[in-house]
Amino acid sequence: MTPSRYFLAQMGQAFGYYRKAQRMGDAASEMHLLREAETMLGSAIWENVENIDELSVEYWNLRKLVKEREEIQQRLEDCQIRLTKAHEERSILLNNTPEENLELLEQRTKILNHLEELSRKRDNIVASAREVRRAYVGFKTKLEVLTGENTSSDNPEDFERVKSQLVMLKNKFAALKSERIEVGKEIDAGDAELDKIDEQLEQKRQERREMASGAFVVIGEGNKEISTLKAECGLIDTRMRQLYAEIGRFVSRSANQNPAAAAAAKSHRGMVDVMRALRRSIALNHRLAGTA
Repeated sequence: MTPSRYFLAQMGQAFGYYRKAQRMGDAASEMHLLREAETMLGSAIWENVENIDELSVEYWNLRKLVKEREEIQQRLEDCQIRLTKAHEERSILLNNTPEENLELLEQRTKILNHLEELSRKRDNIVASAREVRRAYVGFKTKLEVLTGENTSSDNPEDFERVKSQLVMLKNKFAALKSERIEVGKEIDAGDAELDKIDEQLEQKRQERREMASGAFVVIGEGNKEISTLKAECGLIDTRMRQLYAEIGRFVSRSANQNPAAAAAAKSHRGMVDVMRALRRSIALNHRLAGTA
């Protein structure tokens, strides 16, 4: 709101043209801009106001808060380093396989391959035994038929040959059965050794999980500490913004009358002029709205 626009608005009001809501809205927007400008100005020049008695409290409080904030930032950096290290340790413990575990895994693979070979061998023995048993049943049936027909005396060589085949097949079946039992024992022994290796691997994994749990504790505590430090930092930032605003408000209001304030804001004279114009516009808008 410039003086010329204020004059035109007054003329409009003289003819009954009131815009109170707009004037109040313009004043509120300008006040928001002014408060932002006061904070920005204070943030930019606060180190220059040490010799201004009226701002002594704000200046030294800011010095104190800046130091506290730097200390908190350093603690945050240290905590973040610890947290990163804990994450790396946890990742190494959970994802990497120790050398001793690699040896156990290699043994486990060899045992599994051997068990697979034994299983195939047992299946072949069972299949062979099934064929021997089938042949045995066939020769036994033949012998029963020959005996029933009383032809054994007519062809004794054939009769004896069938009996010989039965004995041979019976012995072969017994040998296959014995071999299957031995292979079964080897498989049982392999399974037991495999279970033992699995138990050792699980024990190693449990030990690594227990070691990783320590890293989890560090991570949990680190995250909690970071949250606390960030909250403290936020409170300090809020207080610093308040002090910046107080410094910016005083300097922008006093720059024309106070030489020390003018010197402090020398590099931001344009901003001070804009802030003065905003105050004048706010006052004119309130006057037009009838609230001044």
